[in-house]
Amino acid sequence: MGEGVLVSRAVRSGAVLFIFGAAQFIVAMVVVQSRYAGYSLSQNYISDLGGANSPWALGFDASVILLGLCAIFGALLVWSAFPEGSSRGLGLGFLLIGGIGAVGVGVFPETTPLLHGGLHDIVSAIAFIGAAIGLTVLSFAMARGSHWKASRPFTLACGIVALVATGLFEANIYLGLGPGGMERAIVAPVLLWAIAEGAHMARLPRFAPAGSVLSPA
Repeated sequence: MGEGVLVSRAVRSGAVLFIFGAAQFIVAMVVVQSRYAGYSLSQNYISDLGGANSPWALGFDASVILLGLCAIFGALLVWSAFPEGSSRGLGLGFLLIGGIGAVGVGVFPETTPLLHGGLHDIVSAIAFIGAAIGLTVLSFAMARGSHWKASRPFTLACGIVALVATGLFEANIYLGLGPGGMERAIVAPVLLWAIAEGAHMARLPRFAPAGSVLSPA
């Protein structure tokens, strides 16, 4: 953590949203999977948990929407935790877009008749690509802040893994993991980042004015 680094109170609120959003979604996946007879982590898509055959579909869809909302508002609130620059705006902007995509996944589950499920595929792609690009770009913003020194390689790795996995998933290349396994290779790094870096941001020293900006590192 760099000396003299101070962030607004809003940053801790955003950090808590990141942690809560990711944690509750992980719990929802585990619980709904346990109630879904014959569900396969490798052969079933994550979205199957919100489909017609899932006994707790509504609960899962609500969890995805909550994840997306936490990502949207979290990205807005943690803005001042990152040094100024275009990479900050692009990185957090893509995370916000990914959050919008996640909300869409919950609002338009895979059984949505509109466009024969095509709308669900579109919002899923937006969620995956937005999060993956967002983390990758955000890692460059971290290069200008000493308090992000240890987090930068982790963030870059999470972004690249999610980005490569997204490309393979969209190309129907699963490397023996199955469609469900490859989809989890996209989602897992993003959720892990949200919890780990959310915890990091929550520990940054703060000061009272909610609209103040991060002091230059």
